[in-house]
Amino acid sequence: MLFENYFGRVSEGSLDMVVASVESEVTGYVLIKTRSNYLPFAAAGIPEIADFSVLRNRQRAGIGTALMDEAERRVARFSSVVGLGVGLFSDYGTAQRMYVKRGYVPDGAGVVLDGVPVQQGTSIILNNDPELMFTKRLH
Repeated sequence: MLFENYFGRVSEGSLDMVVASVESEVTGYVLIKTRSNYLPFAAAGIPEIADFSVLRNRQRAGIGTALMDEAERRVARFSSVVGLGVGLFSDYGTAQRMYVKRGYVPDGAGVVLDGVPVQQGTSIILNNDPELMFTKRLH
């Protein structure tokens, strides 16, 4: 059901999807939102790399790097900047490190929840939803 939704959005042009496979097995994918739901990105026309995933047993084999390389190549065709968000807890540690090594920098808004920066003193649940937003200049 999830991939059917993605493919529908790809057909209408609001989403691009890069899929990796090894020996006919889907091993990972990354989505590119041409219009981000995050208001600062949307206002600046910054596309967003979203929902990046590589199967756990296929990680550390260059698949994620290849997916990100292709996603950035595709975005560079129509934008000089790309954005993305990353979760805050340790499950996202590998992604956090990879994004920094690739040249992504925080956008400075701090923790974002549902596309809105969290105000100081606000209590939140640390699950998959809060994230830090990053950008990278492509050209």
